[in-house]
Amino acid sequence: MRRRVRPYDGRVPEPTLYLFDGYNLLHAGGYEDARMLIDRLASFVALRGARGVVVFDGGGEDLDVGALAVRFAANADTLLERLAAEHRGRERVCLVSSDAAVRGTSGQEVRKISSATFLGGLEPIVHDESDASRLRDRVDEATRARLERLRRGLD
Repeated sequence: MRRRVRPYDGRVPEPTLYLFDGYNLLHAGGYEDARMLIDRLASFVALRGARGVVVFDGGGEDLDVGALAVRFAANADTLLERLAAEHRGRERVCLVSSDAAVRGTSGQEVRKISSATFLGGLEPIVHDESDASRLRDRVDEATRARLERLRRGLD
């Protein structure tokens, strides 16, 4: 029995782990607040069925927002390099940073995208409820607040 082999179509499998250089993206995207960027990245990885880690320089409270881990480190570049090295042999990793040193040391197995390129291809999240069933109108405020906390991974 002969197997039919499809020709290579040039597509690369989607990454299963995204590593984000937090402040690099924050400044490249003109975000006023890190929380806005975190929310956007959490939606991005969730829509792709992937996981993500965004790393910021300095101190802060590590947290998980759905499939996105938010981490703080004295040197974000070092943590991003270590995470890329730890995961590149087990899964498809994509590093999003414009820092040439980080991109150069993450390994050839890691897909690399500059912050500007990533942000340019980031689809806007549009939520239109004009024709929706308006479930929100039938749920009390306490339940809506609890659901929002769950969505953000705060509970």
